[in-house]
Amino acid sequence: MAAKRAKAGAAIPRRRRVAGIINGTRLVVADNSGAKEVMVMGIIGIKTRLRRIPFASVGDMVVVTVKKGTPELKGQKLRAIIIRQKKPFRRPDGTWIAFEDNACVLVNPDGTPKAKEIRGPVAREAIERWPQIANMVTIVV
Repeated sequence: MAAKRAKAGAAIPRRRRVAGIINGTRLVVADNSGAKEVMVMGIIGIKTRLRRIPFASVGDMVVVTVKKGTPELKGQKLRAIIIRQKKPFRRPDGTWIAFEDNACVLVNPDGTPKAKEIRGPVAREAIERWPQIANMVTIVV
């Protein structure tokens, strides 16, 4: 009998995903990049079943378009990382976390933030996944 092979990436614990942000969701921009409000257009790295609505949660990278902000940024397609979501999600230790708003931080395609400052609390899941954001955060929840 042949030995079973381990799945690729089995050493990394799989995180439970909650459908907090979907296409069309408006997000508050929590940095000083000049954008105030963005709309989610797509989720990076998500492969789902046919006709299933793809969703993102805290720590995921999404493609957004700027709806409110400076005239230079308005209408541009950018990438963002979700740092807060209203929908409650459960942590591995059993605690439930929910924020007052859905918020994101605008980033370059490699994950480095475009701004110099982040306002408001940031979920620990986003900090663990994106260490570049951790340097600018004041409150971690």
